[in-house]
Amino acid sequence: MRRAALAVAAGAMAVSLAACGSAKESGGDNESAGAAKGDDIKVGLLLPENKTARYEKFDKPLIEKKIKELTNGKADVLYSNARQDANLQAQQVDTMITSKVDVLIVDPVDAKAIQNSVQKAKEADIPVVAYDRLAEGPISAYTSFDNVTVGKTQGEALLKALGDKAKDGSIVMMNGSATDPNAAQFKEGALSVLKGKVNIGRQFDTKEWSPDNANANMESAISALGKNKIVGVYSANDGMAGGIITALKAAGLDVPVTGQDAELSAVQRILTGEQFMSVYKSYPQEADVAAEMAVALAKGEKLDSIAKDKVSSNSAKDVPSVLVPVVSLTKENINETVIKEGFYTAAEICTAKYKSACDEAGVK
Repeated sequence: MRRAALAVAAGAMAVSLAACGSAKESGGDNESAGAAKGDDIKVGLLLPENKTARYEKFDKPLIEKKIKELTNGKADVLYSNARQDANLQAQQVDTMITSKVDVLIVDPVDAKAIQNSVQKAKEADIPVVAYDRLAEGPISAYTSFDNVTVGKTQGEALLKALGDKAKDGSIVMMNGSATDPNAAQFKEGALSVLKGKVNIGRQFDTKEWSPDNANANMESAISALGKNKIVGVYSANDGMAGGIITALKAAGLDVPVTGQDAELSAVQRILTGEQFMSVYKSYPQEADVAAEMAVALAKGEKLDSIAKDKVSSNSAKDVPSVLVPVVSLTKENINETVIKEGFYTAAEICTAKYKSACDEAGVK
């Protein structure tokens, strides 16, 4: 199922990374310093927050399942969620080091603040897989999505939805948290498409990706710009889109809104026309790659067969990496994306409230 969904994206998405070096060069300092191990390994998994539905619903169980598969059920996975608290996440890394995990998978709350913790892990001979967000520090591997392409995909969808109305008023840009490096890349991609083609009336970097903060920001934008001047909203993710749409409804506005993550509530809003689109990201593939990287590093193996590309951060160069392509999710391709890959069943989406919208869109 995964291959089918990814095939949709392959023609449209390009990963702009430098090619890997030779097999002998790949891995290098990124291998575990310990001796080769069997399946009896200990993996630390640290995720950043629980306000966004994806982490507890998809990432955690998918990563745990794949690690178990790769280790014949013998690996232990130690899990903690930082609840959007960078200081708490630093403490969680310390706990993982004390627990002597063989490898860490970390999705950082704050990519810069995590650097000291990543350094501590390295000093304890624990390799770190940066998951979804490019953590600073001496990480050993990285997997995520092509985040600039995500922003471009959102921007292009918004322009399509606006059509001839693009110049009739202003859009509001509701970007993600300033502490998340992905948010800056989403914004970069979106602006590369939107700049010069629409008037951006207001921009916000939304603290903690909070739907409540997005709602307040949207209310502020409506007050400042006037509801008759807003023609669309760029929302960097689905959670914020929910808060934005609540504010728009309260003001009597119905304009296209973007999103990301293909949350169930967003898919339902797309069906009813409240939200124009989301970005579908194959969390199963991202989770599988993270698990494969972690198990290989814990066993002291090279990453050549897993990671064919490399990326660099401010503090780490040529990190073995895998970027997963993305798909623009609209009413027209719900069957081919979230249903086909097993994100949701038609029954989960098409509850009584949404049955007629599902029938109209042919969702089954």
